[in-house]
Amino acid sequence: MNILGIGCHPDDLEIGCGGTLAKYAKQGHKVFMCHVANGNLGHAVIQPEELRKIRDQEAKNAAAVIGAESISVDVGDLQPEASDKKIRDALTEIVRYTRADLIITHNPQDYMRDHEQVSFLAQDVSFAATIPHLLPRTPGPGIFPPVFFMDTLAGINFIPTEYVDITEEIEKKLDAISCHESQVVWMREHDNIDFLDFVRTCNKYRGLQSNCAFAEGFRQYTAWPRLHPRRLLP
Repeated sequence: MNILGIGCHPDDLEIGCGGTLAKYAKQGHKVFMCHVANGNLGHAVIQPEELRKIRDQEAKNAAAVIGAESISVDVGDLQPEASDKKIRDALTEIVRYTRADLIITHNPQDYMRDHEQVSFLAQDVSFAATIPHLLPRTPGPGIFPPVFFMDTLAGINFIPTEYVDITEEIEKKLDAISCHESQVVWMREHDNIDFLDFVRTCNKYRGLQSNCAFAEGFRQYTAWPRLHPRRLLP
């Protein structure tokens, strides 16, 4: 299968579903990691244009660890809007470019508006990409790609309906997150947060829920016709 993760900022996919994406890649699936926002406002010291470049390279480095291709829509932080036709068209083209068989994105209810807007965009383009006369220069997929919502930060207000055992992938996931040095170092020095320990703890908790050492939790977008009678998560 072709797996497309659509996250808001560089590092969001690594945090929410990096282990699952690594597992897909290990199984031989083609994995794409798309971030909509470029992360240019994610630091109080590094200036936005410099940070934009840093975070794009960090995203590419992290994707390489996971075994994925990194794609950026390059929208400024706090700019993603589900009603923005330009962003929707860009994501529609990405769904077609990747020939996505499955999309993973943010939960519609999350701790910041950027994440929520990207969730709505992902739901929208899972439909829009199949419309032949929309952006007809590129062919659409033959199916409506199923959509799964990944865990929220710290699992707040998120009850998984499916779990993926990432026990064998947890170190690779943490290595991928470590590639986002501008964020990991900033949170440690500015907020006194050991973010790698934070993520490990969250995945251990999901593992306790699902009877394994480490896991990631998901909910499926249950809108017709995105439901399929087969196991899609690894």
